[in-house]
Amino acid sequence: MRKVFADTVFWVAAANPKDQWAHALRELEPTLAETRILTTDEILVELLSHFSGLGSFLRQKAADIARAVLEDPNVTVVPQNRDSFLRGLSLYESRSDKGYSLVDCISMETMRQHAIAEVLTADHHFTQEGSVALFLQPGLAGA
Repeated sequence: MRKVFADTVFWVAAANPKDQWAHALRELEPTLAETRILTTDEILVELLSHFSGLGSFLRQKAADIARAVLEDPNVTVVPQNRDSFLRGLSLYESRSDKGYSLVDCISMETMRQHAIAEVLTADHHFTQEGSVALFLQPGLAGA
């Protein structure tokens, strides 16, 4: 079964149909039918942070999505822990020439641990580490 990593960009597009990447998400959805999605607690924290100041409707929608993700049998949410933090911190320190956030680094290390090359994102930082950013593929809206 195909496995992909879902970055914050994916969950934001899922929560907000007006997001710049929402159309790309809709175009990709049919290709994800037989796909196992992996994400992290840190990604869900970023999702909730993104919507925290955008009004009660979007804030609640983000919370609903986070809860649904945690209960979805087709999504694995890797919990935060000290080891993942330290692996991410090591990558963060070793890429001082990049603009990677700590959450990006934790995500990249999680993808390596689970042998995942494809990521549901438009964040080019993942491509700099050799991953395929699915939202940036030719032919997708917004790409």
